[in-house]
Amino acid sequence: MKLGIINSAFSQAGVDTVTGLEHIARIGFDSVDIFTEPSLISNDEISTITKTCEAKNLPILSLPVVAIGLIDFNDPVREYHISRCKEFIDLAAHWGADNILLVLGEYLWQREVITPEDQWRWGIESCRILGDYAESKGVDIALELEPFRLSLLCSIDEMSRFVRECDHPRVRANIDISHLVLADNGPEEVCKLADQAIHVHISDCDGKVHGDLPPGRGVVKFAPYLQAIKELEIDGAVSIELEYSPDPDRIVEWVEEAYTQTARLMDQVGLRG
Repeated sequence: MKLGIINSAFSQAGVDTVTGLEHIARIGFDSVDIFTEPSLISNDEISTITKTCEAKNLPILSLPVVAIGLIDFNDPVREYHISRCKEFIDLAAHWGADNILLVLGEYLWQREVITPEDQWRWGIESCRILGDYAESKGVDIALELEPFRLSLLCSIDEMSRFVRECDHPRVRANIDISHLVLADNGPEEVCKLADQAIHVHISDCDGKVHGDLPPGRGVVKFAPYLQAIKELEIDGAVSIELEYSPDPDRIVEWVEEAYTQTARLMDQVGLRG
């Protein structure tokens, strides 16, 4: 698998997109995931990102998108977010990316008032529509597991069930290692996502709350998870997800540390390549 990173690590620290991409290439990453908003990004910036990544031999593999409105009880809200996600799919296709990384969000009102079965059904219906559109563009949809109590996809079992029930070849799963730890899903459960998972996120945490720290800064024991992921034989990337550096002025060192530690861990199990 490739070793990548979501470029928001730099943009959240106030580093412009091109400079961030240049750092990512210099540090040694194999690929990059671009965090953006298609309705706001200009054609000039799209072109600049394309040229920079081509010049640096840095393929774009994924575009993360949070679209919690896909499970909203209002039809126009779901329709808006379906249209918005289609814009992400279009941009992913333009850049030759493998997937959009889709976050569905959480059940509304503590699973009361609006039945969870209805919200689950709206998620399935929305993802099938997007899957059909993604098929026409040659792009996959990788669903994110969020380790929060009310998240729609809050565990490996719920993720696997959703992918099975959606039953669309373009709607697949992402594996986020620190999220699995927070969801109390051990490495022995990763095999449940065989033939479903297509992308991986890696970061560390304190074992209690969402962290997105460089590996080694928290308590996650990565080797068993990475070994289990290797056994899935995914043709994709392990992308580092770093959010909100505690010292934005030292973001380059923060990313370099994450790269070094992740590369070491992947090498230990023979996963990178």
